[in-house]
Amino acid sequence: MRVNSNTKARTRAAVGLTVAALAAGATAGAGPATARPQAAPAPAADCSAAYRIEQKLSSGTTWRMCWRYDGKAGLVLDDIAYQPKGEPKPIKVLNSARLGQIHVPYDDGNVEYDDLTGFDFAQGLMNLAPGECPGGAIKTVKVPDSWNEDPNVKGLCTTTRSRGHAYRMQGDTANKVYQAEGKDLLVYTVNQVGWYEYMTEWRFQDDGTITMNVGATGSLSWDDYDAGDGRGWPIGKGASAAKATSHSHNVFWRLDFALDGSTKNKVEQYDSTVAAPTRGQRAPTVRTTRTKVTKELAGDSKSYRWWRVVSATGKNKDGHARSYEIVPGPTTRYPGRGYTKHDVYVTQYNKCELFASNNPGACGAGAGKSVDKWVNGQTLTHPVLWTNIGFHHIARDEDQQPMPVHWQGFSIVPRDVTAMNPLTPAELGWQNGHWRPRG
Repeated sequence: MRVNSNTKARTRAAVGLTVAALAAGATAGAGPATARPQAAPAPAADCSAAYRIEQKLSSGTTWRMCWRYDGKAGLVLDDIAYQPKGEPKPIKVLNSARLGQIHVPYDDGNVEYDDLTGFDFAQGLMNLAPGECPGGAIKTVKVPDSWNEDPNVKGLCTTTRSRGHAYRMQGDTANKVYQAEGKDLLVYTVNQVGWYEYMTEWRFQDDGTITMNVGATGSLSWDDYDAGDGRGWPIGKGASAAKATSHSHNVFWRLDFALDGSTKNKVEQYDSTVAAPTRGQRAPTVRTTRTKVTKELAGDSKSYRWWRVVSATGKNKDGHARSYEIVPGPTTRYPGRGYTKHDVYVTQYNKCELFASNNPGACGAGAGKSVDKWVNGQTLTHPVLWTNIGFHHIARDEDQQPMPVHWQGFSIVPRDVTAMNPLTPAELGWQNGHWRPRG
């Protein structure tokens, strides 16, 4: 039995927490960054002021976007644009960014859940206290079809954080050290699903990186122990303590790219091979090849492989096509379902295809209700990216009580969006390309 205390009581087999630590970008920073007073902003995304997020970070980068709240997906961010210092206008990155599913299968095979479309994830939006959003603002969200008497929840935090060193360079002499602290815009909500609480984070860095994390905290379910199933981990006193049932959490994100304002983006896959040294060589050689992804893809991450989404219309000041590289976080791929067997899916846009599994509504005859069924050979003219990050949660004594937050997620990183590091100090701005020391 699992009860979500902030809504009507609901029945479900107990689910403990899950998620893998994401090393890059998931650690809480030293504190809120101080944003400079904003000048008259450039036109933001097409939404009213109440649903607009616009933040100029102290390093000079401005992020702009709109937000809305979906009755199943929860927080959705639309029309996301990035403007580093030196760029005359915002650079659009994404049409929309949202969770695509949280799939929770149990090791004993008795239960399996799709938290977004099958267990009212969006209904569980939690009120946030001011201390949970230090230095920022908490926006009121109207939850669609709310089960509560008051559908208005103070549940969306927007704030700024320091993430530590953005760079450090001493150069050829010890006369000067160039270093700067990186700043992030942090947008997040907390949604309670039974005994645990999901923290959905979107971090927009001043260097153009976007990091998407889901963290989980709360509690192990008191009713979810079976000392005889042999599949869990003993929690409590002694070797014969009851075992918390092990399970997986497979989190999907759905990103609809629109680099430079166009949905006609291209997708490329890069693979590198390492060969042993030949005569006359001091070290092994590495050759990298590019494969243009022209049709829908179900892709697997592996060493020396990566993908990028490339603008069809925009170039940086060096004349190179703008793109964003996909950087998956640590993952444990779950082989139990077709839609969890791959790490990355690229599908042709379809407004009906919104959730990676248990997708509500009919998307056409024979289309299926999961992302693996939508990869059927269509030519990509408007690609949509789905990323699957999994974690197998075997509970430990330290998971109680309360459960420490654990994270899983991934990043998209700018590749040639700007001609140089957008945080480059002015005095180093001339060192672009194959530079030579000044005489």
